[in-house]
Amino acid sequence: MESLAIQTTGLSKSFLDVPAVIDLSLIVRRGELYGLVGPDGSGKSTTMRLLAGILEPSSGDALVAGFSIRSAPEAIKDRIGYMSQRFGLYEDLTVRENILFYADLYEVPKRERPARIERLLGFSNLTPFEKRLAGALSGGMKQKLGLACALIHTPEVLLLDEPTNGVDPVSRRDFWKILYDLLRQGVTVFVSTAYLDEAERCTRIGLMHKGRIIIDDDPQKVRRSLGAPMVEIWTDQVRKAGDVARAMPDVVGVGMYGDRLHIGLSARETVASVIDGLAREGISVKDYREILPSLEDVFISMVKDIS
Repeated sequence: MESLAIQTTGLSKSFLDVPAVIDLSLIVRRGELYGLVGPDGSGKSTTMRLLAGILEPSSGDALVAGFSIRSAPEAIKDRIGYMSQRFGLYEDLTVRENILFYADLYEVPKRERPARIERLLGFSNLTPFEKRLAGALSGGMKQKLGLACALIHTPEVLLLDEPTNGVDPVSRRDFWKILYDLLRQGVTVFVSTAYLDEAERCTRIGLMHKGRIIIDDDPQKVRRSLGAPMVEIWTDQVRKAGDVARAMPDVVGVGMYGDRLHIGLSARETVASVIDGLAREGISVKDYREILPSLEDVFISMVKDIS
């Protein structure tokens, strides 16, 4: 049987009869980088807390590193690294002191600490800042310090809840480089994000909407799942063009991206009729091309279909 890092079965959680996670069934293989993708309020953070053994499910169960979140949550905590959206760094402690504090929490043997700390400081490029107070770090450096703290006990599974939210693009890129290094070391990474461009970096993704995963697959297969051709159009009248396109019978979806429109079509042959329809409304199209739908296009289309 294939080795699994995470397996959920009918996992659900409600707060005061309001469902946050509904009948979640997913599989994450060992050594995989799985992305849980969706907007705020879709249930990503609740899912993370359930898998970390912090919340008790309303129904269903999950196995994380082989242990049930219902019957063995403490065993899970020894085998995972969990980084919440507001990771608990102590801003009046230095970088090194924060890592040492988490080494104490996880009861890392004292003889192993020096080598682990040096490796993590070098791994996250924090060695030059080891004596700096955590409160004086930039947002990106705080995230890397939080990751180092979560890794001090060498976890099998790493749960990261929107780790790059609010972080600048350069720091986001550096953070993902670190995650790829972890994958090469055999760590399973389960990450939630609202950034659909980040989801493209994952080996597999689950698109989450209103507590449910609506599609679960390789990002490229998800992009091809829309089942309709898509054309990208450049125009100076993008808002008007979008309104006009939505009213056309052969258009199945419209997304706006700056001065561009992504228009989903019922058939490739309808491209010319769409361009002609825009021209009749006085809208000049600078250029257009057929494209593979983005993850955002797929998500918008699927949400529209089930809303």
